[in-house]
Amino acid sequence: MQEKTKAKIESSLTVLLVSDLKKSKDYYQHALGCEVTEFWAVRDDFGLGFKLIQAEDINDVKPNKGTWNTYAYVEDFSSLDALYDEFKSNGAIVNMEPEVSEFDWGAWKEFSIKDPDGYSIGFGAAKK
Repeated sequence: MQEKTKAKIESSLTVLLVSDLKKSKDYYQHALGCEVTEFWAVRDDFGLGFKLIQAEDINDVKPNKGTWNTYAYVEDFSSLDALYDEFKSNGAIVNMEPEVSEFDWGAWKEFSIKDPDGYSIGFGAAKK
């Protein structure tokens, strides 16, 4: 039996309905260091990417409850700490301070930030 070849996905974007497009674009650019255009807010060659869309009705802006809306992986603890420090110094809204969890396979460290609409973005790395 012959295996099917799958096409490769290069990157993806999280689509977020926002209450104030200008405010969100400013936040993603200044607090998170994203390149912001009329089409997207991306960082690190689409390592982190968003499509920000102005909601027609504020009631359509619905961040996930109790979990992240987006989660991004970082190379190691050192890179994660540097990212956290950068975000914090840029005025990002910290939702969860860096926290280490121990597992039988090793350690995992993560933190999260929120945007002006309450969307939560998690960042994590394994200890190397």
